[in-house]
Amino acid sequence: MSVENDNLKDRKDVIIGSMIIVFIVYVLQLINLQILNPEYKQHADSNAFLKKTKFPARGLIYDRNGKLLVYNKPAYDVMVIMNEVQEFDTLDFCRATNISKEKLIKLIKRMKNEKGYSKYTPQVLISQLSIEEFAILQEKLYKLPGFYIQDRTLREYTYPCAAHALGSVGEVSQRDMDNDPYYSRGDYAGKNGVEKYYEKTLRGEKGYEILLRDARGRLKGKYQDGKLDKASVPGKNIELSIDIDLQMYGEKLMRNKIGSVVAIEPQSGEILALVSSPNFNPSDLVGRQRGENFKRLNNDPLKPLLDRPLMARYPPGSTFKVVNSLIFQQEGIITPETRYPCHHGFVFGGLTVGCHGHPSPLDMRHSLQTSCNGYYCWGLKAMMDSKKYKNVQEAFETWKRDVVSFGFGYKTGVDFPNENRGFIPNAEFYNKRYGERGWKGLTIISIAIGQGEIIATPMQLANYASAIANQGYWITPHIVRKIEGEQIADSLTKKHVTNVNKKYFAASIDGMEMAVKGGTARVAQMDSITVCAKTGTAQNPHGKDHSIFMAFAPRENPKIAIAVVVENAGFGATWAGPIASLMMEKYLNGKISPSRKGLEDRMVNANLIPSTKTPR
Repeated sequence: MSVENDNLKDRKDVIIGSMIIVFIVYVLQLINLQILNPEYKQHADSNAFLKKTKFPARGLIYDRNGKLLVYNKPAYDVMVIMNEVQEFDTLDFCRATNISKEKLIKLIKRMKNEKGYSKYTPQVLISQLSIEEFAILQEKLYKLPGFYIQDRTLREYTYPCAAHALGSVGEVSQRDMDNDPYYSRGDYAGKNGVEKYYEKTLRGEKGYEILLRDARGRLKGKYQDGKLDKASVPGKNIELSIDIDLQMYGEKLMRNKIGSVVAIEPQSGEILALVSSPNFNPSDLVGRQRGENFKRLNNDPLKPLLDRPLMARYPPGSTFKVVNSLIFQQEGIITPETRYPCHHGFVFGGLTVGCHGHPSPLDMRHSLQTSCNGYYCWGLKAMMDSKKYKNVQEAFETWKRDVVSFGFGYKTGVDFPNENRGFIPNAEFYNKRYGERGWKGLTIISIAIGQGEIIATPMQLANYASAIANQGYWITPHIVRKIEGEQIADSLTKKHVTNVNKKYFAASIDGMEMAVKGGTARVAQMDSITVCAKTGTAQNPHGKDHSIFMAFAPRENPKIAIAVVVENAGFGATWAGPIASLMMEKYLNGKISPSRKGLEDRMVNANLIPSTKTPR
C-alpha cells in the first residue's frame, strides 16, 4: 500500500471520528435540553399553557362543645412570570398593592434569588393581598402582562385567645420544601401548636387547572375543557378537647402574670385548658403583618412566644411530696401511720432543711396537710439507706423508676411538636458528680421536697395530678378529640399504669383533701365539691420563688386535674392556688359563687409583673 493511500485512510478515520463526536455531543445536548434541564421544557410549556394551582381550604378547628375556633377567609397572592412581563407603570402597581417602589424592587430581587426560581413559571411576588387590594389590582391586570392572581385562604380566629394551643400558619421554609415534596415556594404550613402537629390532616391536597394560551400568550380558557384538571381536596376538620370558655377564663386570671395553667380531664387525658402567659392574639400572626408582629413578640423580654405549659421547666417543689409519699409506701419504707419528727425542719448532723412551724411528729396524712419538709427528708434518707437494696445506686434507681412511671423525666407524648422532657437524674448522674462511693441519701436530700435536680414542665405536673386522681394510671394527654373521618392515634389514648399499687393512693389522697379542708391548700375549698390539692413553692436561683399548685376535683369520679405555675410569685397558696381553685369551680359549676367573687377580682386585677405599666 502506498504512502498516499495511507494518508487518505488516516484522513477518512479522522473525519468519521469527528462526525461521531459531533453526533454524540448533539445527542447529549438534546438529552440535557429535553430531559435533564427542565427550564427549556418550562419555557415551551409556558408558551402554550398556564398550570394554575388550586389550593384547598384548610380544615376548620372547633372546641369540645362545637364552638368554631379557627376558619378561613379569602386572600390573594400576586404571581408573576418574569419572561412575560413588559414595561408597566410601577407607581400605579405599587399604589394598587399598597407597597412602596423600594419594597417592590426588594421583592423582585428576593424572588429571583430563591432556590428553584424560573422566569418561565409563575412565582409568588406579593403574598396575601386583602380583598380590597385584590379588587383594585384586578381592574389593572389587563395592563400587566405576566402578572396573575392566585386565590389563597388565611386563617381567621373567632376568639382572641389560645394562640399557643392553636398555633399559626406561615410561609414554608427551604427545609420544609426539602423535607416534603408537597410544598412549593410560597406555600403555607403550620408552624407550631395544633396547626403544625396536625398539618397533614388540616392542609388537604392541592389541585390544579391547565389554561390554554393563544399565539400572543393570552389565556383562552381551559385546556381540553378541563379534562386534565385536578380538583383540590379540602383539609379535614378537627375537634379539640379544650373548653374555649374555660380557656378564656384562664387567660383572664393569668393576665399580667408570667406562668401557665394546664387542665386535664383525668379519665380521658383530654386537655381542657392550656394557658401560657403572657400570651398574644393569634390574629397577630396572620397576613402581611405576620413578620413585623413576630419580630415584636420575639423581642419582648417577657417572651410571649414561649409555650410555657410544654417548654418551661421548674422544680416541682412541695407538690412532689405526694409522689414520694406513694413511693415510700410502695417500697415498704413507711405506712400511713409512720411518724417522723420535724423541729422547724430536717436536722441531721450538720445538715438542716428548714420547714415552717407545725405539730411534730406527724404521720403521712398530716405531713401532706401541713406540707412538712422534714417528713419527706426522713423518708428519702430511710429509703436510700435501706438494707433492702444492695447499695444507694440500686435504691435510687428503684426510686427513679417509680417516679418516671408518673410521667416525669420523659415526654408525655402529648400531641404538640415542642414538648420538653423535664429531668429526673439517674444514679450514673450522681456517680459522675460525686463518685460511686461519694454520695448517699443525705447528699441528694433536696429531691425529697421536689428541689435539687428535679425538673418538670407544667404539662407533666397536670398529668401527675391526673395519675393521682385516677389512683394509679394516666392517659396520654392530648388536645385533639376528634378528626373528621378518622380515628385519633392509638398512642393518644394509651393507658400508662404507675409502679405504685392502687391500694396506696387512698391515704395520700386523704392528705391532699386534708390540705384543702384545713391545711396549706385551704384556698381551694369549694361548697359541695371535695377538692384534693397540694401546694408548692419552688426555689428559683434567678429571683423570687415560683408559686405552684396541683389539684383535682371532685375526689370521687374526678372531672378535672390541674396544675398552675405563677413565676416569681412566692407561696403556692398565694397565687397559683386561687387561680387553680377558680378554674376548677368555673369548669365544674359553670360560674363562681358570690362568696368567692372577691378572690376572683383579686386574681384578675393583680399585676405581678413590676415593669408592666399597662395591662397585657
